[in-house]
Amino acid sequence: MIRVALLLLVVSTGMMAADLPKAPLAARKSHVHREHGVERSDPYYWLRERNNREVLDYLKAENAYTELAMEDTKELQEDLFREIKGRIKQDDDTYPVRWKNYLYYSRYTEGSEYPRYFRRRADTSEESGRIIFDVPELAKGHRFYDFDEGEVSPDENLIAFSVDTTGRRIRTLQVKDLESGEILPDRIENVDGGHAWAADSKTLFYTRQDPETLRDYQVWRHRLGTPSADDVLVYEEEDETFSCYVMSSQSEKYIIIGCSQTLSDEYRLLDAGNPEGEFKVFTPRCRGLEHDIEHFRDGFYIRTNKGAENFRLMWTAELKTTEDQWQEVTPGSKEIFLSDFEVFDDFIVLEEREKGLNRIRVREIKDGKTHTIDFGEAAYSAWADTNLQFDTEWLRYGFSSLKTPSSLYEYNMRTRERRLLKRQPVLGGYDSEQYTTERHFVTAGDGTKVPLSIVYRRDAFRKDGDCPLLLYAYGSYGYSMHASFSSIRVSLLDRGFVYAIAHVRGGQEMGRAWYDDGKLLNKKNTFTDFIDCAEFLVKEKYTSSRRLCASGGSAGGLLMGVIANERPDLFAAIIADVPWVDCVTTMLDESIPLTTGEYDEWGNPNDKKFFDYILSYSPYDNVRNGDYPAILVLAGLNDSQVQYWEPAKWVARLRERKTDDNLLLLKTDMDSGHGGASGRFGKYREYALEQAFLIRNVGKDWKK
Repeated sequence: MIRVALLLLVVSTGMMAADLPKAPLAARKSHVHREHGVERSDPYYWLRERNNREVLDYLKAENAYTELAMEDTKELQEDLFREIKGRIKQDDDTYPVRWKNYLYYSRYTEGSEYPRYFRRRADTSEESGRIIFDVPELAKGHRFYDFDEGEVSPDENLIAFSVDTTGRRIRTLQVKDLESGEILPDRIENVDGGHAWAADSKTLFYTRQDPETLRDYQVWRHRLGTPSADDVLVYEEEDETFSCYVMSSQSEKYIIIGCSQTLSDEYRLLDAGNPEGEFKVFTPRCRGLEHDIEHFRDGFYIRTNKGAENFRLMWTAELKTTEDQWQEVTPGSKEIFLSDFEVFDDFIVLEEREKGLNRIRVREIKDGKTHTIDFGEAAYSAWADTNLQFDTEWLRYGFSSLKTPSSLYEYNMRTRERRLLKRQPVLGGYDSEQYTTERHFVTAGDGTKVPLSIVYRRDAFRKDGDCPLLLYAYGSYGYSMHASFSSIRVSLLDRGFVYAIAHVRGGQEMGRAWYDDGKLLNKKNTFTDFIDCAEFLVKEKYTSSRRLCASGGSAGGLLMGVIANERPDLFAAIIADVPWVDCVTTMLDESIPLTTGEYDEWGNPNDKKFFDYILSYSPYDNVRNGDYPAILVLAGLNDSQVQYWEPAKWVARLRERKTDDNLLLLKTDMDSGHGGASGRFGKYREYALEQAFLIRNVGKDWKK
């Protein structure tokens, strides 16, 4: 039974939890897990019952309570929403990308939630293209609409596209005729959305998911004009720790089926001109062998960790694909991590990370000479952008920093000439010179140097410990957090907030060892790195514990749950976005999406060694009796990556055990999944709520 007393009332400014009606309390229902001789009481296990009216009523009650608790920030939220929206150029185009005979681009118009997609011929001077997809029109009647433009057929006459209307990553795949504008009758339901065209522009390969776990495990072949019931299964991945996908090589010569887990990759190749042929293994899978491949002319380039912890680049002929036949192109390095590469007729572009920063290195194929592009800032993000043509000297790359808006450049790899093609417009008089970025290395408890990126507005910042500060991190799966710009963040900076990114272990900012030191039985390094960075910011008077906030999502939400348990005294407010917080129970449940494929990330708790370690930090299992910071928890009912019940259970247990009057709020989007609202204005509303929560709790000018 849920106790809710959400009545109409006049809300006073600065309302604390103690001033509100009683928060929703989820019923406690006896459920005990027994593993490895350990009993774990889980009285909120019943919240997993997605179609149970009592569960839905509880989530709605929590949403109503959140709305009531934040009532006194309604005006602030509207101000923030207008600011965020006002900085965005609403009628903006993306810079066109050329593929074969056409230029492709998208356009937002004033007031539209979704973009429209266009193309125009590259050999004409016309500026207005032909519309391919009117997504605002297609999205009408849907509360959630995730559109994927897909891939154009080799003959440039058709385009495959897919749509998800639930947020659960279950998509419908269709094909549109680009000449007539007709959507073909071919309709393939309940698929992943990944696909690849054969050379005949009539055969389409696509990926299907396991209906229960949503693991991508099958690749099918579809012939246009035939019923999907007649489609042919061409590959099934039987190892539950692997997922598979299908793609075309950039050369268009091959259809490639990729199979991957945390520590291994395997590829199967099919001549795109023979779609009914047999896929052949590129090199047999081997645990610990990771690699990416790209076909070029008469061979393959391979980025691999074979003999190189931080990866190196290899090449092999088409008919000599086993790893013992690979030849080294660029060696590995202990200091520099090779994250990606692009191949051109005369150049290879290497995307690397050195001392936590991106760099782009250009290598001439003919003589092996290399040079690195200079970006001119201390903390930044840079990346090779969309490059679909081999026969060019011009590389498109992107650049951004914590104060510099995202910028698209064209760079001549031979002459080193650089041209700015487009910079993200930021309306409202934004001036990057008013902001300062800093980069530090914080000494962790074990002596490790952890990168820390900082930005603030100069005229709003004083290093006296009185500034509010938001510290963000992720720290899992080897995903590196980039020091890049966000116009949304400006609203906080202009209100005196400092923003910082802790590049904690578990990412890959400092190379592969950085990732290895933050996963499995080293996972706690992620948490202690974050705490050490937070303590540095307090010690150096960037902020104080009464104004220090933290934010993280998904696996970064796990980090938020851990620090809330471990150091509630250090933080004033926490935002946990779709947080993965019920770690042991989830990792023991093989029916949940992502579980079996992530044993190499977290460990398999069927093994007592990993069970004990994961249990020692799992936020839900370690909620204690005591005070906690103010916490805002965000969830999505249709989330397939972090099931909604994890944040719901965590909040229920926190409500049961916390002893303070700080706000604890749960907001579940009843129409979305892992990424939140699908439309851009819906996302702005979410950002405004989050920022209002922070300002309400730690902002200098908020009346309490």
